[in-house]
Amino acid sequence: MKKTLSIAVIGLGQRGMGLLRPILRMKDVNVVAVCDSYQDRIEQAQKLSKKLGRDLPRGYVDYKELVEKESIEAVIISCSWKCHTEISLYCMEKGIPVGCEVGGVHDINECWALVNTYEKTQTPYMFLENCCYGEYELACLNMVKKGLFGKVVSCEGGYKHDLRDEISGGALNRHYRLEEYINSNCENYPTHEIGPIAKILDINRGNRMVELVSISSKAVGLNEYVKDNLDKEHIKKLEDIVFKQGDIVNTLIKCENGETISISLDTTLPRPYSRGFTVHGTRMLYSEEGNYYFDDKNKLHKAFHWIPSKFFNNGRKMARKYRHEIWKNFKRHPVKSGHGGMDYLVLRAFFESVLQGHKVMPLDVYDAVTWMAITALSAKSIETGTIVEFPDFTRGAYKERKTEKFNVWYI
Repeated sequence: MKKTLSIAVIGLGQRGMGLLRPILRMKDVNVVAVCDSYQDRIEQAQKLSKKLGRDLPRGYVDYKELVEKESIEAVIISCSWKCHTEISLYCMEKGIPVGCEVGGVHDINECWALVNTYEKTQTPYMFLENCCYGEYELACLNMVKKGLFGKVVSCEGGYKHDLRDEISGGALNRHYRLEEYINSNCENYPTHEIGPIAKILDINRGNRMVELVSISSKAVGLNEYVKDNLDKEHIKKLEDIVFKQGDIVNTLIKCENGETISISLDTTLPRPYSRGFTVHGTRMLYSEEGNYYFDDKNKLHKAFHWIPSKFFNNGRKMARKYRHEIWKNFKRHPVKSGHGGMDYLVLRAFFESVLQGHKVMPLDVYDAVTWMAITALSAKSIETGTIVEFPDFTRGAYKERKTEKFNVWYI
């Protein structure tokens, strides 16, 4: 087992810098190189490294040059969505373990390329879906595995986040979302909600998604926002733009074992943030948005009663009893990082698995492509008005696949 890891970070925008901060605080991980197409971002990353007392990483504007010149043992890919697959494939062919940030794909062929390259090279690939390591998500997973929910029948989730300012400021902030919302209409960011749900429903491990249908609302939210903010010069340039992305996209997925999944994209209208995480079984219901927890004490034919969902955090007996082992350890040794600790946890899951020499990652390539494919499939469903079949990226292996337990990070 390696004691330290030399890595590179490719992509230094808002998300890349957000990941770089906790990485630089990890003593067993050395960031030897960084890459971005903008030189000022490279300099910003180097300044942060110096501020935190770490060696100055070498900077590159071309990821291929970085890979060819540097002796790296893993790479974090955190650039725009459309570059994820291209860079991942290049690094995997070079035998460099990949930790790839989230986002959907517009072409199913990208998914098959990732699967085929992994199966050919056996280069470790992990999808950095931080919400799979959320406290409530893991607590629910723990309770599902212990049978408290009975038989899970349905799950819901969403990416419900007012992003109008971020999207309309895309040209100013060099953010990729603006182009996405102008050119595409789909469920463009499905993985925050679908990742934890897929783990609960054993997707790719005895179960799979078999068909999908998506519907989209009209697209008026961004145009209204632009109209109301024309005094801002960078927004004025969008005055005549027709946005293609619908304000609300609802997607319904059917699973082979009979469960349904409902997910929603809601990012261009005013609203509070929510991932809408919901698990509904024959004995129990957890709902993030309803702010409740439904429990019949795991006994049939007894009166149901309500318990506030915040019980997970308030030190009660049930919170202590059902908190996932990962979060028990994290609570004892908290590390400041983004998104309440989820960023740190998903990064540690990747780094420790690579350090231990595992080929199969906690969130593996089959997880990644199944979740990312929802973007392309939803676009097809919206365009044609039909139900579309879900590919089986495991080629039938899902029937016998089990969750690996090489270490605590495998969920």
